[in-house]
Amino acid sequence: MGFFANADIPVLIAFVIYLGLMLGIGFYFSNKSKKMSDYFLAGRSLGSWVTAMSAQASDMSGWLLMGLPGAAYATGLGNYWIAIGLAAGTILNWIFVAKPLRRFTEVCGDSITIPQYLQNRFKADSPLVRMVCAVVIFVFFLVYTTSAFVSGGKLFQVVFNVDSSNEVYSKAAVILSALIIVTYTFFGGFSAVAWTDFVQGLLMVITIVALPIALISNTPDFSADMLYSIPKIVGEGGDTSGYMSLTSGMSAVEIISNLAWCFGYFGMPHILVRFMAIKDTKSVKKSAIIAVVWVLISLTAAVLVGVLGRAYLDSQSVVLGDADMELIFITTVKRLFPSFLGGVFLSAVLASIMSTADSQLLVTASAVVNDFYILVVKKDVNEKKQMWISRIAVIAVSVIACILALNPNDSIMGIVSNAWAGFGAAFGPAIVLSLYWRRLTLKGTVSGIIGGAVTVLFWEYILPSIAPGPAALYSIIPGILVSVILTVVVSLAGKEPDKDVLIMFDKARHEVKGVG
Repeated sequence: MGFFANADIPVLIAFVIYLGLMLGIGFYFSNKSKKMSDYFLAGRSLGSWVTAMSAQASDMSGWLLMGLPGAAYATGLGNYWIAIGLAAGTILNWIFVAKPLRRFTEVCGDSITIPQYLQNRFKADSPLVRMVCAVVIFVFFLVYTTSAFVSGGKLFQVVFNVDSSNEVYSKAAVILSALIIVTYTFFGGFSAVAWTDFVQGLLMVITIVALPIALISNTPDFSADMLYSIPKIVGEGGDTSGYMSLTSGMSAVEIISNLAWCFGYFGMPHILVRFMAIKDTKSVKKSAIIAVVWVLISLTAAVLVGVLGRAYLDSQSVVLGDADMELIFITTVKRLFPSFLGGVFLSAVLASIMSTADSQLLVTASAVVNDFYILVVKKDVNEKKQMWISRIAVIAVSVIACILALNPNDSIMGIVSNAWAGFGAAFGPAIVLSLYWRRLTLKGTVSGIIGGAVTVLFWEYILPSIAPGPAALYSIIPGILVSVILTVVVSLAGKEPDKDVLIMFDKARHEVKGVG
């Protein structure tokens, strides 16, 4: 009972109510998933609002309420370049990818996963592309899901007033967050994930808009001059000026790297699958408007939480250490709001974590089962058994991610950054070119996926020890360049796609243009 001994009871009650609602949705949809297309795509029946909110809630994760505000707390508005990049990426993804991907995946053998779509896109007999995709998804979603469990662990440490130096309790907090996320993902499948994301997206945006207003109201003698006098928290000898400047103290490489987060969207399987699940292409426009408005509001507010939270805590003579900066949202909520209401607001952090982790687990499970197990281990498996194998895969992936998340020194921002680059570089060029380039070949696609993924891994984990200077450039940039070059060169070097593939491509493009 020691873990729960210091918990704030009203906060705990708010959490229990919230979790009860989420688990209730999961159990409700457990009887709705009768086949694989239900479990992984909700039968392609999602409406505009659910699609939009689910896509954006699954996109942002604990990074929105912890990683980004923490970075803004430390160094100010310079981090808004990331928000600008993400907003641009969201807009471009909905404009250029959502509608054609929905149509292409249906025309190309009614594909229910990204790897399956890429195989069907070329009418390929070889499962090579699906197996390569499955490996990439497994590796980078392990990294991504780890960030969710780290976020959850930090949240529960605060909720239960656990001393972060207590290693046993810190690990217990991570395990608790993992158990909660896995439970309703296990039972409900994509429908549960999409509808809980809808609820969580609403909670996230309401909370993140309310907090900056409360911070301004509760900061004594608040003024713009107060913000401009705040120094950056940087390493010894670093530039501490320009906290409220978008460019001061930032190099061109840093600005370009932050903007480059834009390109990650085109390769995010857990976001792309929402486009595949929307009920029809006519619903895309409405979904896009809802999604873009949500993103613009949420990203702006997240940066403001960090900046205004810094001003508020400075006025209270409170300074967060390096390990606690990503807790700026949680810390200010606990100080500003009564216990139960604070618990509701803190539930938004859990919502941001759950809304991404459940999607990642589901996409990983679909890749493991549909794009590896069925192809390699045993092909004659009925759909009911496939669904149970998928649920077992959710548990297996969660256990591995949970083990990785037990490292208490992990930075949420750093983990998400690595996974974001990996998916963007591996799948981004493949997806976009598959929708718009008629001459694309299977070999070119596989080469690009492998090249992009390997480049990111090299850039993130090997290059810093060899050449720290070049490694400062965000790995998604060289990763995408390598991926595009390999995809185009290998495609042009090989023979043109078969006539049947070209006819299928032309049909899909014609139908995309025809639906307006």
